[in-house]
Amino acid sequence: MDNKLLAGLESMGLGKMADLDLYGDTKEAEKKAAEQKNEPVQVNEADFLLAKTMKCPVCDNEFKGKTIKAAKMPKLISRDPDLRCIYSDLDVYKYGVVSCPICGYASMLKTFGPMPSAQVKLIREQISANFTGLGEEPEIYSYDDAIARYKLALVNTVVKRARVSERAYVCLHIAWLLRGKRQNLPADTPNKTAEEQALLAEEKDCLEKARDGFMDAFSKESFPMCGMDESTTTYLIAALCGKTGQREEALRWASKILANTTTNNRIKELARNLKELIVNGEL
Repeated sequence: MDNKLLAGLESMGLGKMADLDLYGDTKEAEKKAAEQKNEPVQVNEADFLLAKTMKCPVCDNEFKGKTIKAAKMPKLISRDPDLRCIYSDLDVYKYGVVSCPICGYASMLKTFGPMPSAQVKLIREQISANFTGLGEEPEIYSYDDAIARYKLALVNTVVKRARVSERAYVCLHIAWLLRGKRQNLPADTPNKTAEEQALLAEEKDCLEKARDGFMDAFSKESFPMCGMDESTTTYLIAALCGKTGQREEALRWASKILANTTTNNRIKELARNLKELIVNGEL
């Protein structure tokens, strides 16, 4: 570039600078920024995780449990009719269970903590005495890793005679993980269609168990139930009935919400949308 503005630099020994493009560096920077913006962002799931020190209420062992960093919680993208939340970058439900690698006690993160001595005794006798371990702890959980830990948590809820709602809640989360696994199967999965059908059938079985558990708990337990108020639980039962083919039951439970003058508008709107999906055969 012939740049007369910079003529005369020869006397300073900088004659080669006379041909500089005054704004070339900014143009190049803008070009690189545009290229980087268009490149797909590589997400490292491990960056979202926190190794939190936990103390097992059964064997007193201290271990590192995986949880999602509060400051790194991914963005909510959408929500399924049965309240499963879908986030960007990772499936947060994979990290909803804490499991002791020594004695085999496992539970949902929100219920992990001190328990009555009678429950501790039951777990020690029926689980810890036979537990052989989960294998080497991976850096991040695959769907199979997560499902195995949730199943261990479910067995623990039965052994310690936890509330029916807690058992149903674990069943619901297993169903969500099975759905996540099915929706994220690699394109080159051998016999992919058969695998999808098997996962769908297993998911439905878990949803049915969650439905039955919540319906039983609804008439026997007090609210909040697993962190849900009565309106939210009523809606969830309606959605689970709809997802498992009980159309009339689903409509009946959804109608309860719409007829209740104390139900908040957000839940009522969910119930209206659910009824529409059921009537149109889209659930």
